[in-house]
Amino acid sequence: MLRGSVVLTSLVFLPVFALPVLFGEVVPDRKGRLLDEIKYLASDELEGRGIGTDGINLAADFIKREFAEAGLAVDRVDGGAFQKFNLVTGSKLGELNTLQLSGPHGSTIEVTVGKDAEVCSFGGSGSFSGDVVFLGYGIDSADDHYNDFEGVDVEGKVVIVMRRNPRQADPASPFASTHGVSRHADLRTKMTHLAEHKVAAVLFVNDPYAAVKAATTRRENLARASDNVVTAAEGFLVASAPETEAKETEAAKTKLADTLSQLKSLRASSGAGDDDPLMKFGYAGNGDSPSMPPAFHISAKKCDQMLAANDTDLARLEAAIDATLKPRSFALSGWSAKGVTSVEKVRTDVFNVIGVIDGEGPLANETVIVGAHYDHVGRGGQNSLAPGSTEIHNGADDNASGTVTLLELARRFGVLAKSKKPARRLVFIAFTGEEMGLLGSARYTKEPVFPLESTVAMLNMDMVGRLKDDKLIIYGTGTSSRWESDLERLNGASGFKLIFKPEGFGPSDHSSFYAKKIPVLHFFTGEHSDYHRPTDDWEKINIDGVARVADLMESTILSVVDRTDRPDYIEVKNAGGPGRGGNRPYVGTVPDYSNEEPGVALSGVSSGGPADKAGIKGGDRIIKIGSKAILNLNDYDSVLRGFAPGERVDFVVIRNASEVTLNVTLEPPR
Repeated sequence: MLRGSVVLTSLVFLPVFALPVLFGEVVPDRKGRLLDEIKYLASDELEGRGIGTDGINLAADFIKREFAEAGLAVDRVDGGAFQKFNLVTGSKLGELNTLQLSGPHGSTIEVTVGKDAEVCSFGGSGSFSGDVVFLGYGIDSADDHYNDFEGVDVEGKVVIVMRRNPRQADPASPFASTHGVSRHADLRTKMTHLAEHKVAAVLFVNDPYAAVKAATTRRENLARASDNVVTAAEGFLVASAPETEAKETEAAKTKLADTLSQLKSLRASSGAGDDDPLMKFGYAGNGDSPSMPPAFHISAKKCDQMLAANDTDLARLEAAIDATLKPRSFALSGWSAKGVTSVEKVRTDVFNVIGVIDGEGPLANETVIVGAHYDHVGRGGQNSLAPGSTEIHNGADDNASGTVTLLELARRFGVLAKSKKPARRLVFIAFTGEEMGLLGSARYTKEPVFPLESTVAMLNMDMVGRLKDDKLIIYGTGTSSRWESDLERLNGASGFKLIFKPEGFGPSDHSSFYAKKIPVLHFFTGEHSDYHRPTDDWEKINIDGVARVADLMESTILSVVDRTDRPDYIEVKNAGGPGRGGNRPYVGTVPDYSNEEPGVALSGVSSGGPADKAGIKGGDRIIKIGSKAILNLNDYDSVLRGFAPGERVDFVVIRNASEVTLNVTLEPPR
């Protein structure tokens, strides 16, 4: 791709040639500054820059301060630098949460919330009452010829649903997967089916297989820990010999103490109750959704007390389902349940941080946006790729690297603007909420500080800290006819091995702007094994690579800012948008993750994709596919998996407050 370096105009390159001397006077060690800033943004003090933490607010204040010191205007958003909005970041329990189980002949089962049952945060709020129905695993899968809802009336009923799926131990099972459970085991998928069937409430219960497996694992761990204690004790006896050096004796003593501590801890948690753990409130997402039924997780013991009246229990029902792969749903004669759940959303204020350098001349009212997100995933949670981890995910590459590059570019252009203002306005934006679904950039494009129709381009940086073998990936190169040729010329001095990706949609903030028909470029040095894990730390950053990316970004920005003609916009045909495609048919929709209404709102559609061909547009909200209601993205994925590529399916969307039905021809997965 490297075809040599060609000077576009002296106007574009004169400032670039002057920069080494200029910045040599201002900051002797730019790389040192970049690294120091990454160390700060990726420090434990900033708590992984997770939404809702004090750390992310410290990061926002730092970015604003650096913008101001660079000479940028930080007063263009209602007199300040922060574009403020709020997000749902969690759930909390209200005061009233009760569950009562009533059986035949006036019998009752006492249930204590917090001991025998836990409220599920992914359920809805409200009071309920109804007869009890055992509903197996709550699975409705035509593909797998298995339907727990078939032949049983659940509307208005309180249903018992086992977690996970049948035949977990069978690798040949239609429900088999790498982790032993299928997509049907997902709690949100179960809730979607339950809401669709209009149940009054849900009582989740652990499946017996998981309890047996947990008990087996615990016994094995106890046996292993006991063996480790014996080995450590033998080592300590040897190390206690008179001729042994004191430090060796002390090391053996420490090892014995550690192994004893591990054994005691395992023994302390080896009670029978630990084989039937209840999901803690907050597990598997947030709720208070009016579309979802109230949900509890009850103990297997309480559940079996109800089932005993029908001369059965969870273990026998699970075994029967596994034996035939046929549902065993039935109404529990004489049993009813009533209760109340109080699940409240927790909302948190978040901030895009915006700094501006005004333009001068006939193009001064046109805008070039330079962006990078500064949030990360805090201590993990559902966005972590280290399951169960509560360690701080510092996000040095993702995206402290892009944030410090943004600050570096703000400084460079701030200095240049002191002698000559740019031809177009430069707007530097540190986005928030990217890890939750491009929420900050989506908010800006909904409520732009400067008109989108006069925004000529958006250049984005996300994960630019792990340059390897000089490979720099640039997305969006097909969104304007000039991008590739410009980048090839500008790359002459930088020496990158450029990898061009034409698509304008992708998993970062440039997508929000491309959906508004703005040419975009997105700079990225590639994924790695530390992505969304606690190990994404500053020591692994290629700081020379970060500095080189900043140089190429600067040249690219200058070429956009100072050329008289604005980049033309091109729709890239048949390029997928960001989303969760997996193995389901391809539609080519780009979700608006900030949507809180029932359905899947769209920020855009991929040009030439099935949705585009059918007439679906950005701004539409999908509420139904075929005969299935769509309440959220999980529904969307689940329902689409019930169709095959090539099928024609009606999509019902809300457009301008009216329902519109559009027929979509589904394509193979991508």
